[in-house]
Amino acid sequence: MAISVFDLFKIGIGPSSSHTVGPMRAAALFVQGLRERGELAQVTRVEVQLYGSLSATGIGHGSDNAVIMGLMGEWPDAIDPSQIGLRIATLRETDTLLLDNRLAIPFVWARDMRLIDENLAFHPNAMTLVAFGEEGKELHRDTYYSVGGGFVVDQAQAESGVADMDRTVLPYDFSSAVELLELCQRHGLSVAELMLANEKVWRGEDEIRSGLMKLWRAMQDCVEQGLKHEGILPGGLNVRRRAAKLHRSLQELNKPNVIGSTLSAMEWVNLFALAVNEENAAGGRMVTAPTNGAAGIIPAVLHYFMKFSEVVTDANVVDYFLAAAAVGILCKKNASISGAEVGCQGEVGSACAMAAAGLAQVLGATPEQLCNAAEIGLEHNLGLTCDPVGGLVQVPCIERNAIAAVKAINAAQMALRGDGQHFISLDRVIRTMRDTGADMHDKYKETSRGGLAVSAVEC
Repeated sequence: MAISVFDLFKIGIGPSSSHTVGPMRAAALFVQGLRERGELAQVTRVEVQLYGSLSATGIGHGSDNAVIMGLMGEWPDAIDPSQIGLRIATLRETDTLLLDNRLAIPFVWARDMRLIDENLAFHPNAMTLVAFGEEGKELHRDTYYSVGGGFVVDQAQAESGVADMDRTVLPYDFSSAVELLELCQRHGLSVAELMLANEKVWRGEDEIRSGLMKLWRAMQDCVEQGLKHEGILPGGLNVRRRAAKLHRSLQELNKPNVIGSTLSAMEWVNLFALAVNEENAAGGRMVTAPTNGAAGIIPAVLHYFMKFSEVVTDANVVDYFLAAAAVGILCKKNASISGAEVGCQGEVGSACAMAAAGLAQVLGATPEQLCNAAEIGLEHNLGLTCDPVGGLVQVPCIERNAIAAVKAINAAQMALRGDGQHFISLDRVIRTMRDTGADMHDKYKETSRGGLAVSAVEC
């Protein structure tokens, strides 16, 4: 299974990569298939069936709206998020869906949007789309699984046992941290250099660098938007945005931008993470990192480095993403980055480890120190449950990103003070995350049926 850095970092929309980005992409793929088979003009009705976690928290996460936009022919990296609400309202008022933005068909929400309290075998984030023709005859159906980070697997892939169809041969392929370190040592490469060499199999170096800088600009734009907006987040919990007010407060303090000014720096890290995740909760433009629920950690730590370091370059940004992606690949291959599968340890824990690795790389860490930083970052998120109140990516998700961003910085700092040797290996911690996720009760995995989701009370 070959995974690119651009598989882990994708431009999309909030509030959830597995509940909005993946379902929208799945629905767009379904429509694309109808079009390519010449069946699109025959469609008279479409039925959406959301299962498992998509059913339990899909409305709070916006899965229903995301699927509709995909059926309209929209893709998560190109859609204007500000238009979604208006178009959904129009559909509900008229009971009419513009399939592929061209074919008007009836769509009665209560009939055609079905939430099914049942888990399908392959993955908790499952959805089936069914297209009907004349006289209610079924034209085509397919089941899709949104497996985290915007990745989508269809039923044929799931049944084949090969979820990732990319069989690209990489020059430095690795499936464990042990293999990664051995390759770095044997070839005299840093983790970022090794990852860059692998990426060149798919695209040229200039395209890689420009693509990663595009991701960075999208992350910067997300922070800027998060700092502009105030008021109450949508969803009914009446959670107030805090980033804009905190930003004004920090500007008034006017503390020196020195990386050693720890208290000031950590407040800025909190700010960056809050800004991203508030924008995510509002359904804004996001970069999965590696998911939307954990999207604030990696940009917050990179913003920290860029703001408080004396000398920064575009090369630092590229190296940061490449090194972070190496750890993300290990988490995805050997455990999961899906909250519905292993709990929030797979989202926030993986992102924390990735950010720690990226920061360690740009601060001059050896490959051994980098893996130590990632291990520390993930180890202290083990067992983290996914328990969003009201099925919304707000409480505790927004603050959780800020806390994990600070953890990532601390992990990198601790690793850089050592020689890279650590008692528990990164591979073992990732395996422990997988095993803990398997043991975790389903109610703690993005269903809003356990933990804080059912403990929230009026004060």
